[in-house]
Amino acid sequence: MEENDKKKLITILVPAYNEEEVLNMLYERLEKLMNENQKYDFEILFVNDGSKDNSLKIMQELREKDKRVCYVNLSRNYGKEIGMIAGFDYCRGDAVVIIDADLQDPPELINEMIKYWEEGYDDIYAKRKSRKGETWLKKFTSAMYYKVLQSFTKIDIQKDTGDFRLLDRRCVEALKAIRESQRYTKGLFSWIGYNKKEILYDRDSRAAGKTKWNYKKLIDLSIDGITSFSTAPLRWSTIIGIMVSIVGFVYMVAIIIKTIVSGVDVPGYASTMVVILFLGGIQLVFLGVIGEYLGRAFYETKGRPLYFIDRYNEEKETNKNINKTRNI
Repeated sequence: MEENDKKKLITILVPAYNEEEVLNMLYERLEKLMNENQKYDFEILFVNDGSKDNSLKIMQELREKDKRVCYVNLSRNYGKEIGMIAGFDYCRGDAVVIIDADLQDPPELINEMIKYWEEGYDDIYAKRKSRKGETWLKKFTSAMYYKVLQSFTKIDIQKDTGDFRLLDRRCVEALKAIRESQRYTKGLFSWIGYNKKEILYDRDSRAAGKTKWNYKKLIDLSIDGITSFSTAPLRWSTIIGIMVSIVGFVYMVAIIIKTIVSGVDVPGYASTMVVILFLGGIQLVFLGVIGEYLGRAFYETKGRPLYFIDRYNEEKETNKNINKTRNI
């Protein structure tokens, strides 16, 4: 085959943590997609994020059956954000499709993504029209979070959009160059720019198993999103602090004048305690805001590797160049 006739390689990146119930179902649908689309070569890259179940064993069995299947086994559970950057480091494709293992995102949409990629788009992201299997509280809090995040940052963060997308190789290389330990990849997709295309779809319920997300993890991710792309909380802390100080100063002057004019002390133990507790609460909140930013700066200055690899496919990894972007 001539060099110009060589097929493009599409990597399908699947971060997974305790997904033994859905991996075979996901592979069946991806296998059908790959077999039907003969214009491209495909690889499925599973990132096993320290699963405690049989996820790794299933990945190994799938690779024995189909060499288009690859897997990266992390040394422990690092979280999905780190799992994705590990996948970027090890993927070989001209384009990379990120998809969750739970089949809430339909793999059949990948062909449409590829079509827009060939038209020149670099980042084809899937936006949810509907979200089955999610409570009204989850949808409401998600909508409110995106409003708050967008009001804090100058970057246009994509609303109702997850990680399900196709990225051109230059987008992948840009994301690989960002080695932050406190990662908010949804924001990084917007931050790197490039030519984007939105496609709409209806999100399904999980095919099996239980979601690995809970409100604690979602709150942590939300805080990462705000602190990673905006210093607005620090600015608002300063503004509110100045306003409270002005009010306090005016109140103090008023008390002094009233005492001088009337000649008697102004009673008010209860009101004094309320003011003290109120101001103390505000100070603690603002110290917490400062602490969030300071803590993230602390983690970044350590310069630790983002992750360690136990093995890539059948080979054990030595992790010699783990701080550098990987070329395969």
